[in-house]
Amino acid sequence: MTLRTAAPAERADGGGRGRHPAGRCIARLDELDRAAEEVRIIRKTLLELPDPLSPAPPPSKLPDHPAYQQIMAVFAAAEAPLRARQVCEAMDLEIAPNTINNTRLKLKRLVERVILTETEQGLFTPPRP
Repeated sequence: MTLRTAAPAERADGGGRGRHPAGRCIARLDELDRAAEEVRIIRKTLLELPDPLSPAPPPSKLPDHPAYQQIMAVFAAAEAPLRARQVCEAMDLEIAPNTINNTRLKLKRLVERVILTETEQGLFTPPRP
């Protein structure tokens, strides 16, 4: 049984590429091929991302539930921004944590639809033209 050992040039630099100019060129070409493949993958990924500058969807109309019409009537009569508790009081609702939280959620929905704005945390007002 005979053991085959690599030639000294093969052991030192992984196949003799490093000592010969052609070997260095081949190694450099391999690096550039890998880099080009990475650029292709990144480009493909970036092209699949949504456009960040795409226009925002048009504001939605007021939800059909009567509570939203009541809320907007309160804001039409208000002279200053209101909190959820003040809206409940103006609508003659029970002042309970559950009622206030439900009203706050409705106000937040109206903010998402750009029907109201939240000037400070928990303080709502119609948007200014």
